[in-house]
Amino acid sequence: MNVASLLLLLLLVGRRLQAAVVTESTLPTVVLAILARNAEHSLPHYLGALERLDYPRARLALWCATDHNVDNTTEMLQEWLAAVGRDYAAVVWKPEEEARPYPDEQSPKHWTKERHQFLMELKQEALTFARAWGADYILFSDTDNILTNNQTLRLLTERQLPVVAPMLDSQTYYSNFWCGITPQGYYRRTAEYFPTKNRQRQGCFRVPMVHSTFLVSLKTEETAQLAFYPPHPNYTWPFDDIIVFAYACQAAGVSMYVCNDHRFGYMNVAVKPDQGLEEEKTNFIHLILEALVDGPPMMASDHVSRPLKKPSKMGFDEVFVISLARRPQRRARMLSSLWEMEISAQVVDAVDGRTLNSSILKHLGVDLLPGYQDPYTGRTLTKGEVGCFLSHYSIWEEVVVRGLARVVVFEDDVRFKDNFRRRLEQMMEDVVTQKLSWDLIYLGRKQVSPEEEVAVEGLPGLVVAGYSHWTLAYTLSLAGARKLLATQPLQRMLPVDEFLPVMFDQHPNDQYKAHFWPRDLQAFSAQPLLASPTHYAGDSEWLSDTETSSLWDDDSGRLISWTGSQKTLPGPHLPLASSSGHSLHPHPTDEL
Repeated sequence: MNVASLLLLLLLVGRRLQAAVVTESTLPTVVLAILARNAEHSLPHYLGALERLDYPRARLALWCATDHNVDNTTEMLQEWLAAVGRDYAAVVWKPEEEARPYPDEQSPKHWTKERHQFLMELKQEALTFARAWGADYILFSDTDNILTNNQTLRLLTERQLPVVAPMLDSQTYYSNFWCGITPQGYYRRTAEYFPTKNRQRQGCFRVPMVHSTFLVSLKTEETAQLAFYPPHPNYTWPFDDIIVFAYACQAAGVSMYVCNDHRFGYMNVAVKPDQGLEEEKTNFIHLILEALVDGPPMMASDHVSRPLKKPSKMGFDEVFVISLARRPQRRARMLSSLWEMEISAQVVDAVDGRTLNSSILKHLGVDLLPGYQDPYTGRTLTKGEVGCFLSHYSIWEEVVVRGLARVVVFEDDVRFKDNFRRRLEQMMEDVVTQKLSWDLIYLGRKQVSPEEEVAVEGLPGLVVAGYSHWTLAYTLSLAGARKLLATQPLQRMLPVDEFLPVMFDQHPNDQYKAHFWPRDLQAFSAQPLLASPTHYAGDSEWLSDTETSSLWDDDSGRLISWTGSQKTLPGPHLPLASSSGHSLHPHPTDEL
């Protein structure tokens, strides 16, 4: 390149950089209002999301207040502001150092009239500051609302709407908008809510209520009339900050909107008034797990010190995770999920069916169960299914060799139900109390048998297992492992999730059962289940190394997708679900 060409290139680059600077400097100014109370469990992820917003910090101001804390919220915010505050155009910090409850407060999550009023006064103070500072917008966002989409501010300000909320996902159908409101200011069910929440219709829609996270324009005459406190002179609706503001918008002729054409982030499901911070923390952990599955994941700030995790095996002798080495993302997600729940686990490298050939199988003593056919496609065993069986088999062997009294076995495609750890611990405590003799307990499965399963007396969370598919999560006793190994199943192999029902004598195929004796495995199942697959066949993210595989005796290396198999579809006893794990037949109160 000659000197003239180099100078021309530098000139063009310089012009582009100058244009980029001008564009960034003309972006609207926004005040981020951070009102935190007892938010230690969610604050690191909340602040991490704010840090990652793709928006110049020179165009942002922080207005932060915290009060009535009984946890480490104030210290966390101070630490964060000390690390990043200098990057923002302005910072307002209003801590209340003294830890104290509100009058008549029954718990830290109980909303009294005094608490509502104090919150409204704080929001009004933030709104007043934003107007005085000359901001174009103010963003209110609760500290358990995590904006994982780093384009959120740009997308919302580009709409140039007076009041607009990014629709947030949760563990249920609860979200940060209403589609209907009664003349008295209460929630009203409408036909539009679920299609909006499900994104069956997408766009920005006018609604009577947005809350928790929303952006307010400060540059119109109409929005200049908006206030949180004191309420409008004609206000007679419930004394609640979100309803007060919705009424103020209605009185000023300001429209509220919710946008759902992007995935903006997540919000935690509110706990009941009589519940405490521990329940709220449990809910938020489940939200983290859901985000790990559905993506994008929540990422905590590096500038905040978090309480140390203390992982354990939950009273089991070992927790195993079967995972293919060539699926690092699935392994990482699974280990992150267990870490969040403070569960320590041993990773077992799964036997990769793609590496198997006839000579290896012969050396291992593997042979097909005579007459076995997939119940849906009629095909024989796949190499992926052989690898899956060998992976579980290696754990059963380890249980016996090490003399492990009871273990948990996970595959790496598990979606955990809410409060998984405590529910499992409680179930096992009840099993011990009732002196139940057991070999295997399904934590997640597909119930295939249409018959109603028998409840276990004295254990309302357990049923006697019928014919079931899937081995994504189960507990196993030492006695159970010995029974499984004693039948020498490698010599007459069928898929592991068909073998287990044979062993507890619930498989419908008598010819299969005739090859194994005794069939006295004592098998039960959690009811309701504590785990499900991350994805089902038909979901965009669905992946199966057992269903996408060559047949067990085919050494050609071809990969065949056995899409005709219905094993990886939800069972008839499961509610039809979306890819995010939410039922598409919601309960009438799910949105509240």
